[in-house]
Amino acid sequence: MKNRLFISELKAIFHHKMLLISIIAILFVPILYSGMYLWAFWDPYGHLDNLPVAVVNQDIGAELDGQKLKLGEDLAANLKKSEEFHFSFVEKESGYRDLKKQNYYLLIDIPKNFSENATTLMDQNPKKLDLVYVTNPSYNFISSQIGKSAIERIKEEVAKNITETYAQSLFQNMDAMSNGLKTASDGAGQLNDGAAKLKDGTVTLYDKLSLIAEKSIEFDSGVAAAGNGTKQLVEGTQSLTEGLGQLEAGHNKLSSASEQLKAGDEQISNGISKTKDGLQEVNGKLPELIQGTGQLQAGATNLHNSLQSWQDGAAKASQGAKELSQGAENLQTQLNQMMPMLASLPDENKQQLIDAMQKIVDGSIALSTSNNQLATSAGQLAAGGGTLSSQLVQVNEGQKQLQYGLNQLANGSTELDNGVKAQVSGQQQFVAGMSSFDQQFANAKEGSDRLLSGASGLLGGMNKITAGSGALKEGTDELSKGAKQLSDGNTNLWKGADELTSKLQEGANEASQVHSTNKTYQMMAEPVQVKNHKIADVPNYGTGLAPYFLSLGLFVGALMFSIVFPFKEPIGRPQSGLQWFMSKFTILIGVGTLQSLIATFILLVCLGIKVQSAPLFILFTFITSLTFMAVIQFLVTLFDNPGRFIAVIILIFQLTTSAGTFPLELIPNFLQKVHAFLPMTYSVSGLRSVISSGDIGFMWHNAGFLGIYAVLFIGGTIIYFHSLYKRRYSEA
Repeated sequence: MKNRLFISELKAIFHHKMLLISIIAILFVPILYSGMYLWAFWDPYGHLDNLPVAVVNQDIGAELDGQKLKLGEDLAANLKKSEEFHFSFVEKESGYRDLKKQNYYLLIDIPKNFSENATTLMDQNPKKLDLVYVTNPSYNFISSQIGKSAIERIKEEVAKNITETYAQSLFQNMDAMSNGLKTASDGAGQLNDGAAKLKDGTVTLYDKLSLIAEKSIEFDSGVAAAGNGTKQLVEGTQSLTEGLGQLEAGHNKLSSASEQLKAGDEQISNGISKTKDGLQEVNGKLPELIQGTGQLQAGATNLHNSLQSWQDGAAKASQGAKELSQGAENLQTQLNQMMPMLASLPDENKQQLIDAMQKIVDGSIALSTSNNQLATSAGQLAAGGGTLSSQLVQVNEGQKQLQYGLNQLANGSTELDNGVKAQVSGQQQFVAGMSSFDQQFANAKEGSDRLLSGASGLLGGMNKITAGSGALKEGTDELSKGAKQLSDGNTNLWKGADELTSKLQEGANEASQVHSTNKTYQMMAEPVQVKNHKIADVPNYGTGLAPYFLSLGLFVGALMFSIVFPFKEPIGRPQSGLQWFMSKFTILIGVGTLQSLIATFILLVCLGIKVQSAPLFILFTFITSLTFMAVIQFLVTLFDNPGRFIAVIILIFQLTTSAGTFPLELIPNFLQKVHAFLPMTYSVSGLRSVISSGDIGFMWHNAGFLGIYAVLFIGGTIIYFHSLYKRRYSEA
């Protein structure tokens, strides 16, 4: 008997052919999303060779290290071999024209100076290679994004070829450098042999000069004894000359010091002048500062007076609040006394009156306390305002004293400036007097030199002999020292030449060990190789988008089913609200089950999608379909067409917040917050787990959330049917 209403509902479906046909058609609605759409876009990147792309090559080529460089032709040849797109190699004019006519999705333009710019790497201002690609997003936006990714790969390939060319040139130059180092090493060996011979010759020269120096010492001793007597004859004259020389040195120092003193005085004068100007400028600005401080002090006085008035008002308010509190307490006392006279009132009303009176008393006490604190705070603020006003008076007085001191300082700096200028003038006169004295002293020095010259003439012959002997000795010593230095230098030269020969030979050996091949050039052109490791494999777009479109199809299928099947009106009289609900929900379970089975069959068998577990995939799809049916049943049963409108709004939010296409973090913040409250969020995550990642625990986690949604909406629908049954059938 309990299933009679459900059987009636089921018979009604089969008796109405249009209803049955509509339900059967709706069963295939999820396939329009999860089957047809995924089939159409299962692997779009696998058909890029059908996408027409134009290539315009204007490169005229260039020359690098005697080799022809035709990067444009090389790139065009590589593109021709590539099957990434359907490339067409056309002229510039026709290519751009057909791009505008939407005959091509993308145009790659190789400019005239493409190869020429590649040869400017070692120039002072190297030029980059411009590779132009032109898209027509109005034709198809996705194709322009695909073209952008493709041009990046082409750019990397061109950069690799250019680097490989430069690497080949570099290694060829290294071979030439190796040969040059070998030649330099041979020359350094010859230099080393010559340095060794030169070292031996300088050692012999040093030995001979040392012998001459020893003999010159004996000759010099005899000449020195003969010249001692004659030298005493001119000592007096030399003493006079030395005294004049010392006097001249002292005079020169005094003259130099006077010049320095003159320069220092001039600098002091300039500094004092600048200081005077600065003091005058500060003194001119100070009255404005004093005036501003006076205005600030006046404002502080007004603030103090206002705060004093506020304190008086606060004190009065505090007194009034205190009186109010006392009155409330008196009123409470009188009310307690009148309670015997209010015996006729119910106890509940008496208690309410007592509680209200207690709240009045408590509020008046709190008001009195707050006003006391307000009065105290107003007093503190008034005292602070008075302190601020008095301190500003002191600041104003200090500024006036500062102005008086600056006036005196400015006057003193003026006097100091005048005194320094006078000192500079006197110093200039002193320098002029020193110049006059210098002229007179020069005359005296000239006379002394003549006297000394006459005295020295008496012993000219002896001095020449003595000087010749000393010069001979000194010259021999210098020659000996020079020969020693020359010997040491030649020894170092020999060692350096030997080390140079060794290092050049090592450099030549190391350079000759560098062997370059095409693999070496390729290594330098592309030193980094990226390897992609995947935690879970998603082979194509269809597999990646299947959770999103399968969830979308099941939700839309449930929504469309509400249009052809009455979710609310029964086929007969129900016995209870629960029977009424079950007669409808059992039909929904059957349709939802068929929807999920048809959708999973198409995906698994027809499209060949690879899942981690086929039974769990089918089970989770059924849970998703059941949940969506429960949500749609609740909305349509309670609100009818407005409920369907609400379901459409929910669907729109789910399309944007379920993270089925773009990552959640890329959508607006508001939509991110809605994400966790919609059931499609959990259906997409669960289907991803069972299809791709294999995280079955996470699948059950999302299945739990879908179960919560199902239980809540099923419970809400049962309550509504129970209430509706009472209103409609209990009276009948």
